[in-house]
Amino acid sequence: MNKPAIKRQVTLTVVKELAQKKEYYLPAAVSNHHAHLSKAALYALFGDGYELGELRALTQPGQYACKEQVTLIGPKGRLEGLRILGPVRPATQVEVTLSDTFKLGIEPAVKMSGDIDGTPGGKLIGPKGEYEMKEGVIVAKRHLHISDEEASLYGLKDGDIVGAKKTGERETTFGNIRVRAGEGHSLELHIDTDEANAAGIKNGEILEMIR
Repeated sequence: MNKPAIKRQVTLTVVKELAQKKEYYLPAAVSNHHAHLSKAALYALFGDGYELGELRALTQPGQYACKEQVTLIGPKGRLEGLRILGPVRPATQVEVTLSDTFKLGIEPAVKMSGDIDGTPGGKLIGPKGEYEMKEGVIVAKRHLHISDEEASLYGLKDGDIVGAKKTGERETTFGNIRVRAGEGHSLELHIDTDEANAAGIKNGEILEMIR
């Protein structure tokens, strides 16, 4: 087990022990802009039959960062070096920050992952071709991943809304955090780089949960 994995296990052990004492804390993950590709988009960008190469495992079960990167073109600008996250999905989706939307020249659509109806599109550029997205560029809503076991320990269920407090020099309280509970989830608060930078939050930092 590598050092990040060991640190993750220690963090989960500590926060679960605190939860048993009715003290609730959340490990935070800072999410940079990235892309999820459908099989059609993957083949258009990298060639027929192409398979994604795993760079490193992510903390959410079955998810991984890929070696591959793409470029997103908007009406006014571009984002280069967008990391692809695997595995492939039924629909192509690109998650960006509010700051990115200004650079791209698109209207920000703050949505939960997977909710892409009516969202802006763009053009993806890969080494072997292009893929035109009619929709799917979103600013991801902050959310909490949590397994069924952890949700029971925290007294939460899928769809609940909670808050989280960052203490210190840039004390900040985040509200409207949607709970995503169930199989395939593991305790982790996801915020983007804009939100993290504003509050001075580092990846893996522990925040207090507010009901």
